[in-house]
Amino acid sequence: MSTVLHIKNMVCPRCIKMVRYVLEHEGQVVQDVTLGKAVLETTPDAAASARIAKALEEEGFLLLDDRKAQTVEAIKNFVIETVHYGELDEMNENFSTLLSQKLQKDYHLLSKLFSETENSTIEQFIIQQKIERVKELLVYGELTLSEIAWKLGYSSVAHLSGQFKKVTGLTPSHFKQLKEEKRRPLDKI
Repeated sequence: MSTVLHIKNMVCPRCIKMVRYVLEHEGQVVQDVTLGKAVLETTPDAAASARIAKALEEEGFLLLDDRKAQTVEAIKNFVIETVHYGELDEMNENFSTLLSQKLQKDYHLLSKLFSETENSTIEQFIIQQKIERVKELLVYGELTLSEIAWKLGYSSVAHLSGQFKKVTGLTPSHFKQLKEEKRRPLDKI
């Protein structure tokens, strides 16, 4: 019988590889690993579970046993995956609808739980993730601001610029000139 582990602080493909490595190193047969979740072929005993939790914690991850914490982490992972690795320019529905469908829960319940747990709204978290993605794309310098706005689903360059300035205190062009402005790690947002 397979077991699902819910894991906090998984934010990128490298995290997926590291979690898989840790679990296999602990002698587990891993069926699948995605952002925030690992599926094991069998249920580890108490001693193995403790070793897994300790090994994951040493790498900056945390096993989540609480259902509310699992749901909040699932929300974060969905947003991160969509903003950083998805195609926002091709989204035909808004985040709230997609999130409700993905987690099969009412958006208002998800929103309330997220706000209570994180002291921030899902919308604010989405904006923070989008701004971090904009910073990344600006630093790469491969896309124009218009292309970045389109890629991240902004209605206009003005909307992106206004939101960017509100969050960072800088215009996108000023940020690009600074170069030394540090981006924040995704698990710190």
